[in-house]
Amino acid sequence: MSTLATPADHLPHPLVVRTVALDLPGDRANAPGAGAAPADLLDLLPAADVPPLAWVRRGDGLVAWGELLRIEVSGADRFADAEAAWRDVLARAVVRDEVQVPGSGPVAFGSFAFDDESAAGGVVIVPRVVVGRRGGRAWLTTISAGAALGPAPTLADVLGPRVAPTSPGEVRYEDGAVGADAWRQVVATAIAAVRDGSVEKVVLARDVVARTQHPLDVRWALHRLADGYPSCWTFSVDGLLGATPELLVRSEKGLVTSRVLAGTIRRTGDDDADVARAAILAHSSKDLEEHEYAVQSVAQALEPFCSSTNVPDVPFVLHLPNVLHLASDVTGVLGGEAHGHPSSLALAAALHPTAAVCGTPTAAARALIRRIEGMDRARYAGPVGWFGADGDGEWGIALRSAQTSPQDPHRVRLFAGCGIVAASDPAAELAESEAKLVPMRTALAGD
Repeated sequence: MSTLATPADHLPHPLVVRTVALDLPGDRANAPGAGAAPADLLDLLPAADVPPLAWVRRGDGLVAWGELLRIEVSGADRFADAEAAWRDVLARAVVRDEVQVPGSGPVAFGSFAFDDESAAGGVVIVPRVVVGRRGGRAWLTTISAGAALGPAPTLADVLGPRVAPTSPGEVRYEDGAVGADAWRQVVATAIAAVRDGSVEKVVLARDVVARTQHPLDVRWALHRLADGYPSCWTFSVDGLLGATPELLVRSEKGLVTSRVLAGTIRRTGDDDADVARAAILAHSSKDLEEHEYAVQSVAQALEPFCSSTNVPDVPFVLHLPNVLHLASDVTGVLGGEAHGHPSSLALAAALHPTAAVCGTPTAAARALIRRIEGMDRARYAGPVGWFGADGDGEWGIALRSAQTSPQDPHRVRLFAGCGIVAASDPAAELAESEAKLVPMRTALAGD
């Protein structure tokens, strides 16, 4: 089921979409045109009551603001319903795209619940303003409801007063749905289920609640995440924010990529010691088993859509500031006879939930999660990202994320998750969850 929500509950006119090129800093000083893109896309985001939209990595990506259209969906068909509603909007759109790169033209951002039964459902947001940067090119897109194309927009037309992000001040933490001691017992129950053959692997989530002294300015956290974790995809959609190292799927001109992470060890802060820990991780039978389940689930889900796939024989070790992960990049070429050319959102729906966020077998793992985890994951561990008019786009898994509260601007719910297999240990899994909470804790820290 889907609903279309706009300020007037319906659009009086089709969408009018205009994309123009921007100069990159230092390219052409004083050149005429739409203006120059800033060195940091996040610097463009205005101070606003509505959380901004963002998907950035190593300086490239998309930032957006304003909410022209909001499509809300729920249930097991939430992905298909969201795509159908987006297609309906596009069918009546007037588009002039002078850039023609992935991310230019009409763009929508989305966030979807982990579980079919979650009340969080899913949302697709069409912003009023998008600024993108990719491979040495930058652009500005404006989206409005109007009868005809107007003059070419400029950054000056869409930028408001520049207000620096404000610190959240002192941050206090308290237990989430399940306290630390109780969560260890949940992990022990999951280990027992693995050992008795009920599941082969299950991924358990843990949450903590932060209370900030001042209302959270999401831009403050996004800057810190992007600066501290540049190899991750820093995202913000409908109050869900984070920096995920795991790309559920990227679809671009027939090529598909999925970065699979499973198997983790905490960093020590000592470079020599961490090199040794990376070697331990790369040879850990427990972590290699966990990783293999995740890779197999992605490869099997992509196979029907692809004419060919490439699955690495062995993972590499991904180094992040707080943890080390076993990682594999699974790639494919679209062309499966049974499915034609699916959109990136359709691929995300087929992949979700992978063994990296749910477990193996999927149905048994999901049933166990519902029974023992003790909380609604909402959109944690669900797909988050963007897609364009041609269906191409990028979707990450909302790992190591936080969810703001529309009712209480001082309350932020932080999430982390751990994969449980037969060799897991409750105390070690709790420590791993704490390590995975570090990015968001650091992002919320005051001056």
